[in-house]
Amino acid sequence: MNDIRQRDDLLPQAAEAIVTGRHGDPYAVLGMHGGGDRALVVRTFAPHADKAAVVDLDGAVVAPMEKVHPDGLFVAVMEGKPFAYRLKLWSGKHSWEADDPYRFGLILGELDIYLIAEGRHHNLYERLGAHPTTMEGVDGVAFAVWAPNARRVSVVGDFNGWDGRRHVMRRRTEAGMWEMFIPGLSRGLYYKFEIVGPHGNTLPLKMDPFAFATEQPPATSSVVHGLVEHDWQDAGWMAARAPQNDRAAPISIYEVHLGSWRRGSGNTLLDYDALADELIPYAKELGFTHVELLPISEHPFSGSWGYQPIGLYAPTSRFGSPEGFARFVDRAHREGLGVIIDWVPAHFPTDAHGLGEFDGTHLYEHADPREGFHKDWNTLIYNLGRREVANFLEANGLFWLDRYHVDGLRVDAVASMLYRDYSRSHGEWVPNVHGGRENLESIAFLRSLNTRVAEDGRGALTAAEESTAFPQVSRPVNEGGLGFDFKWNMGWMHDTLHYIQREPIYRRYHHNAMTFGLHYAFSEDFILPLSHDEVVHGKGSLLGKMPGDRWQRFANLRAYFAFMWTHPGKKLLFMGGEFGQEREWNHDQSLDWHLLVDPFHKGVQTLVGDLNRLYRGEKALHEKDCDPDGFEWIDAADADGSVFVYARFAADRSPAVAVMNFTPVVRSNYRIGLPSPGRWREVLNTDAAIYGGTNVGNAGEIVAEAIPYHGRQQSAAITLPPLAGLVFVPA
Repeated sequence: MNDIRQRDDLLPQAAEAIVTGRHGDPYAVLGMHGGGDRALVVRTFAPHADKAAVVDLDGAVVAPMEKVHPDGLFVAVMEGKPFAYRLKLWSGKHSWEADDPYRFGLILGELDIYLIAEGRHHNLYERLGAHPTTMEGVDGVAFAVWAPNARRVSVVGDFNGWDGRRHVMRRRTEAGMWEMFIPGLSRGLYYKFEIVGPHGNTLPLKMDPFAFATEQPPATSSVVHGLVEHDWQDAGWMAARAPQNDRAAPISIYEVHLGSWRRGSGNTLLDYDALADELIPYAKELGFTHVELLPISEHPFSGSWGYQPIGLYAPTSRFGSPEGFARFVDRAHREGLGVIIDWVPAHFPTDAHGLGEFDGTHLYEHADPREGFHKDWNTLIYNLGRREVANFLEANGLFWLDRYHVDGLRVDAVASMLYRDYSRSHGEWVPNVHGGRENLESIAFLRSLNTRVAEDGRGALTAAEESTAFPQVSRPVNEGGLGFDFKWNMGWMHDTLHYIQREPIYRRYHHNAMTFGLHYAFSEDFILPLSHDEVVHGKGSLLGKMPGDRWQRFANLRAYFAFMWTHPGKKLLFMGGEFGQEREWNHDQSLDWHLLVDPFHKGVQTLVGDLNRLYRGEKALHEKDCDPDGFEWIDAADADGSVFVYARFAADRSPAVAVMNFTPVVRSNYRIGLPSPGRWREVLNTDAAIYGGTNVGNAGEIVAEAIPYHGRQQSAAITLPPLAGLVFVPA
């Protein structure tokens, strides 16, 4: 023992620091050191072992190790040159061999470190997180995490008894990174990071910000998984998806919360494969072009619907594995259906295992609560002025497009990102460097993200949930815009719902609520949303908002849908609305599918399918959704009759004419101007019996007469059904 200590130059203070987990650079102590003119020393910290020895790769003992600290620090001193070795350990009568994690070299290369420090590592997820890999012929897992202000970062899990002293990571001071290759580990193991902050305090165990899989909540461990492995069969879809996401394409989105769309027996959650089997054919049958999923990134609280995520790189384990989600997307593509995900870069929850004070400092969030705390949601706000944070989020957006072939990102709460005074009173916010209220860092981030998606996203789209008058949200970055492909038209949603909820007798006084949206309809490339936010928190269902008796409520809803589907803008409808869900949405229950035995509910569902097919089939209804020359009012002035007449035009000027009657009155011989002479087919009538209506209409067609009306040279006298919408196209 004394001879060993004399020949090993390890200081007692260093030994004590190793066994207490307080050494800042364990790689300088543990593993193999020296050789040649100096003694060859191997040290290992194995508190779970009674004895240890250095063995060669064939298992032959090269040198026994002496326990130089009672807590489990072992040392062997030899002569000669460094060599490949393993460790043999004993605990009682049990013995085993293991590779020493401290004998392996660097994980992150110089270019990785440089790009990470610059905040420009486009494939950050390929280097950070936990990646099963092989180093020097040994299988294991490479871990890397950003924690620049930590004194110590350790990987802990079942494999080491959650003992933060045993796998202390290597500090890469150049970029605040910590890394470690742990041999012998494989997929499926639970792990977290144990971090000692800058003041010496041990933090609550942290999930890996780059975890690719997690335990199912409420458990909070990360799971060793690596990047998703899936044999993609959607090459045709990926090659052709750009035109399908274009502003001239028919885009009709079915918004879905996977946990409550449909449930299994005993109110159990369906997994990704079962959802693929049921949801995808359903959405396809109804003619939707895309499904949009409420956030599927891992989140601790189901009641947040995913809008307070912690595991941004992990599909939620509530519905199965990452491969299960990949199969879901692949299946959708093979069925001709796009997949958009809601994505949340605006804020994150305060859960102790998450990103908040990740390394003992305000790392991901602003330190000043006037910038870093969101009062509305009691969440933390990303510090997007920090390049590493912006890189983390931008890489995450591209990760979903790259690794899961997702077709678009609907970016949540953009308004809260754009303004420093969002939902704050005077004195509760910090002006930007120019003294203004705009969040310049967030604006720069969004522009960078959208530029990257346009360059590297292989035709994927981005859409902003943005409720203010911030200019040029959906205009190109090189023209001064934010670069989104689409913006949700929250004003249209608010105004039209305000109108349709009124008793028909009062609608004449609010006629402009339906026409006002056309004043700005082409200032952005819009999506018309009837989203989940309109059917929660006491707002009731869409059907529940409709006035009148039961027949009128359904007729109102059908007419409203006809107005939406013929109005300029892409379409989005939250699940349940397509069949007239009666009750408000409850995220803990399935939709009320039993309602479809009722002809009224079935009629609404049939109508939505027909509207989608009409929208996709008639170029006039979609090609110019985002262009002012694709729309003309024929009559926007009949407030007393609550009637709206307008024309839509395709790129070749082929027209469609929509007529909406929002009163429960049949109007005979109602004359409307028409863009061209001849016969016009009645291709949609929401009062048709198949939808639950009274079958009042025009026997399938009308004929334009040479009678000038509404400023046109031809017109027709038509019959308007009660509370109904009609669409005519040239025969």
